Amino acid sequence: MSEAKLPFQQLVLASGNAGKLKELQAMLGDSVSVLPQSEFVAEEAVEDGLSFVENAIIKARHACKASGLPSLADDSGIAADALSGAPGIYSARYAGVGGDAANNAKLLQALEGLSTEQRGARFISVLVLMLHADDPTPIICEGVWYGSILNESRGDHGFGYDPLFWVPEANCSSAELSPAEKNRLSHRAKAMAQLRARLGLN
Repeated sequence: MSEAKLPFQQLVLASGNAGKLKELQAMLGDSVSVLPQSEFVAEEAVEDGLSFVENAIIKARHACKASGLPSLADDSGIAADALSGAPGIYSARYAGVGGDAANNAKLLQALEGLSTEQRGARFISVLVLMLHADDPTPIICEGVWYGSILNESRGDHGFGYDPLFWVPEANCSSAELSPAEKNRLSHRAKAMAQLRARLGLN
């Protein structure tokens, strides 16, 4: 790994998702310590943007204000072709309540009866890095991972929609990939590769 000198040694992850924290810390390596926003934030940001980029900026700014530290936000989700890109930015709260299991069940129900050819989908991740709450030039990186939605859950790794997302290049679901393999192939990995390059870490 490059020994690039970063202008910070710590970042606050603008998310309460433990899975994202673990993945992003692994991708960033030892160059920077990623702290959960729960150490600083009493309430999560209101994600009322109309795009992944808008919501990521909202979350990053919120975490910066609360912590006084640079913040990294990841806004991500799954977009099903047959559903005109839904659940999209609403992926984490698609079913309203019930978490990952309820979201997965709702997506399966929405696609019930469709052929494999009609079940195309993509995972999208937008990473936003802000050095402070008034940062006028946040770093914005986007990654897209193409695949399709299975008819049933497969695999025990990952989180979110991973058990339903078929990865053609690996011939398995995202939840059947090892953490290291997912961190090499995923939408978040692609966005992070761009961020690492912007920070001089590649």
